[in-house]
Amino acid sequence: MATDPKVPHAGAPAAPKPSNFLRGIIERDLASGAYAGRHFGGSPGDAAHHAAGPLDAAKIRTRFPPEPNGYLHVGHAKSICLNFGLARDYGGICHLRFDDTNPEKEEQEYVDAIIEAVRWLGFDWEADVNGVATSHLYCASHYFDFMYRAAEALAAAGLAYVDEQTPEEMRANRGDFNTPGKASPFRSRTPAENLARLRQMRDGELADGAAVLRARIDLASPNINLRDPTLYRIKRATHHNTGDTWCIYPMYTYAHPIEDALERITHSFCTLEFEDQRPFYDWLLEHLADLGLLARPLPKQHEFGRLNLSYIVTSKRRLRQLVEQGHVTGWDDPRMPTLFGMRRRGYTPESIRAMADGSGASKTNIWLDYSVLDGCLRADLEDKAARAMAVLDPLKLELTNWAEIYGSNGHLEPCQAPAHPQHPELGQRRFMLAREVWIERDDFTEVAPKGFFRLFPPRTQPDGSVVAGNKVRLKYGLVVECTGCEKDGQGRVTRVLARIVPDTRSGTPGADAVKVKGTITWVGAADALPATLKLYDRLYGEAQPEAGGRDHLAALNPNSLVVTQGWLEPSLAGAPREARYQFERHGYFVADRQLHAPGTPVFNRITTLRDSWAA
Repeated sequence: MATDPKVPHAGAPAAPKPSNFLRGIIERDLASGAYAGRHFGGSPGDAAHHAAGPLDAAKIRTRFPPEPNGYLHVGHAKSICLNFGLARDYGGICHLRFDDTNPEKEEQEYVDAIIEAVRWLGFDWEADVNGVATSHLYCASHYFDFMYRAAEALAAAGLAYVDEQTPEEMRANRGDFNTPGKASPFRSRTPAENLARLRQMRDGELADGAAVLRARIDLASPNINLRDPTLYRIKRATHHNTGDTWCIYPMYTYAHPIEDALERITHSFCTLEFEDQRPFYDWLLEHLADLGLLARPLPKQHEFGRLNLSYIVTSKRRLRQLVEQGHVTGWDDPRMPTLFGMRRRGYTPESIRAMADGSGASKTNIWLDYSVLDGCLRADLEDKAARAMAVLDPLKLELTNWAEIYGSNGHLEPCQAPAHPQHPELGQRRFMLAREVWIERDDFTEVAPKGFFRLFPPRTQPDGSVVAGNKVRLKYGLVVECTGCEKDGQGRVTRVLARIVPDTRSGTPGADAVKVKGTITWVGAADALPATLKLYDRLYGEAQPEAGGRDHLAALNPNSLVVTQGWLEPSLAGAPREARYQFERHGYFVADRQLHAPGTPVFNRITTLRDSWAA
């Protein structure tokens, strides 16, 4: 029985959110009319000239700009929720834009995966513009023509030059924090010479790496990003969007501000690592506006602290290493912090959004313990996940007086339980109690420690007297008393023996006649469903896998996945993929979105019922 309701549309009006500095910036700009009457600055033939649509002075426009060179991870969720969420809260628009300026590392596979992940989180980029449904999905490659014209304009104005030093020479001459940069011997070329050489780069007359186009800014700037940064490089590589049209490609730091301006972004929110790039962002847009290529007011960049989660790594290089070296089964392995992996693990979009929203927005990087995410998941699923019983580590329990109570060993006693204890409208789930049932192996012990209230056999006291075996209630069933066990040749317990205590059936007047301290879950052997159960835990065994510069692989948790063959109650026979349940006592589980099928159920443990990692 699937119990997950349809994910609420994240574009719907939301409850008021706590104030933060980004909201303060937006509200200040809206109050002052900072972006009122703003117009597109490119020529009518440029992409986004019409698609961006008119901008209402009372609205904002944000963007989420991933590079399609990998799968999105939980760290990206913060930026997705922030940019789409702020646009939603202030009645604006958020663009999904692919910064596809590096053809060697980008693939259509990643584009498709990013689109699916953002939609799964509950966001979209569709908007109604003058009664017309409009998609605000863009790519940097849509603007390559404009970017190149802008590069020519900068070269013609003496603001950019073609540098033919080797990469090693450029690196050495750029200087460091204590040493100003040295001028390239090509820096003094005339605008005409630079324009001619740039066109040779574009036309494929120079080899890869033979030259780059650099901005002419300030070689003595304390901000190294302003020491004549590279704008274009020669790279003969087939682009997934433009094919072999271009053999030169813009640098990300050059393309990004232009994209913001062409799409009329009002607030360009990015993480703190781009703070040192903001002066170049402003320099470039101001000069392109002065040259008549862009219209004012121009977008402004604002930085916020990124979200970091303990017990994971989010470096794309590290994640790729995990996949390629076989430490995980793929990008969607349920242990991976990718959104695809988290979805397959069973995390809900609501829980991820709650974590991201709850972390707020600050001017410092944020570290959250992994338990915060699991707490958001439990809070989300507690009310909406149906209940079921499952046995993860099976041990057979035989009720030896079954025929005495019910007349034959083949009798099946029907039992029922609520699908959800707080939602009677969801009805009852039904299953059969039989002479043999499956219980958890750790629900039985031959020698009971203090405080153990589950099954243990009779024991002989030092004075020779015999104390009866312990009594427990089979949940939703009846009370049984342990009488012993059977073992194999290696001494391993293979079967627990118990007697039914008569007239103790749940829901009958005699249910409370016998007081017990223990209640155990079970699955009847007669109608149990065999299932593969994947018990996932944290991929790394330490909160900071790369602390002190160590190899993250050394911190991998060897117990991050335990696969067991267990048994499920029959109410799960029709469970569809991605349906989530609370397996009583064990935690929250999801039907695997790839492997699960009727007749061959595969369930992943999302998280336990409470955080026990610290203990």
